[in-house]
Amino acid sequence: MKPTSKKIKIEKIDNLPARQVTYSKRRRGLLKKAGELSVLCDCEFSVIIFSATGKLCESSSSSTKDVIARYESHIENVGKLDRPSLELEHDCIRLSRELANKSGNIRQMNGEDLEGLNIDELQRLEKEIEGCLNRVNQTKEEKFSSEVLELEAKGAELMDASNQLRQDIGMLSNGSVTFESEISTAEEGWLSESATNASSCLSTDSSLDDHSGTDTLSLKLGLPYGG
Repeated sequence: MKPTSKKIKIEKIDNLPARQVTYSKRRRGLLKKAGELSVLCDCEFSVIIFSATGKLCESSSSSTKDVIARYESHIENVGKLDRPSLELEHDCIRLSRELANKSGNIRQMNGEDLEGLNIDELQRLEKEIEGCLNRVNQTKEEKFSSEVLELEAKGAELMDASNQLRQDIGMLSNGSVTFESEISTAEEGWLSESATNASSCLSTDSSLDDHSGTDTLSLKLGLPYGG
């Protein structure tokens, strides 16, 4: 059975000699791991360490100054790029809060989530609901009035159309009566003319008959014929 290694608690070492020894060991291990990471992953690194006594220790894959300059340039560019993102994030947070507040107000106006409100807040909510109800009633009355006016206008248009139709029907009726009267007058004139012509023909036939009778009588008596 392998002995279990005791996990070292990460805290400041109060013993100064032990602290210096731990610093030397951990520093060498840290720099070694950073060098290995640079070789394995083809990356740049720079490690700067100040000991408790103020002694500087640094290590870099190329140049510490170049790595620091690259770091500062990167931070500046990231700051420029992140500034709009931060503004958008702040706007998003603000809008989320406003949405939560509005949603809470709507629920309260629907009679929900009223337990946490005090008397003043409940009275304020009551006034808001009364104001909303008054606006709803006013809008409803305006809609009703508008619809009534539209219906009255349509009714007036229908009445005008009905009156016009009655006038047209009356004109057509008068026209048909006049036409029938003219036909009757024409028929009477034609019948009268026919009767006159018939009477004339009858008179002519009578005179002819009378004249032929005289001639016959003259012939029978042996009298000379007089034309």
